[in-house]
Amino acid sequence: MRPICAPVMTATLTFAVPKGRILEEALPLMARAGIVPEAGFHDKKNRSLSFACEDPSMRIIRVRAFDVATFVAHGAAHAGIVGSDVIEEFDYPDLYAPVDLGIGYCRLSIAEPKEGTAGEADNASHMRVATKYPNLTRRWFEAKGIQAECVKLNGAMELAPSLGLATRIVDLVSTGTTLRENGLVETAELLPVSARLIVNRAALKTHPERLGALIDSFRALAAEPKAA
Repeated sequence: MRPICAPVMTATLTFAVPKGRILEEALPLMARAGIVPEAGFHDKKNRSLSFACEDPSMRIIRVRAFDVATFVAHGAAHAGIVGSDVIEEFDYPDLYAPVDLGIGYCRLSIAEPKEGTAGEADNASHMRVATKYPNLTRRWFEAKGIQAECVKLNGAMELAPSLGLATRIVDLVSTGTTLRENGLVETAELLPVSARLIVNRAALKTHPERLGALIDSFRALAAEPKAA
């Protein structure tokens, strides 16, 4: 289904960023690309979601990672930064992801109890999986001939197997520490994940110079050699 909202047509470009770890890694890149938020953005007590920038022609909105893709795809923001996991999960046709920023590395993986799942054969044709990525999860299991019944959770995924809500989980994994502390082991990787610059396709046509310059800036920064 295509987004129903037309892109925002204003003189101010709106840039969406996710809360959390990706944002901390993205801020230095954003600053070098000329996107520097006002001081209030860094105030932990500030609950605002929209902020001015040093460049008066831009503003930043700070939302949940999954919402970054939706804001940009529906034209409420012109561009933003989000993990490739979110891009793949929604698969919005109006999202253009021209730059892999080389930050926010992790992986989307399947995990199950360390002692295995009691009563479930390895060749089972049906599994109940707890995840906030139902589309990616179903597609991955379907490719293996397994029907995945997805239980949608937005957090505390690791509790699902021990409480009988699901036999497996699909979630982002970085170090694997949280899995181990909850008696789970990683059994397969669905896809590697990194942060991407995303742009609304229609906005790129209405603001070609400004968004084109932004893409070029981030592309140049991403191409720089990383410190050892």
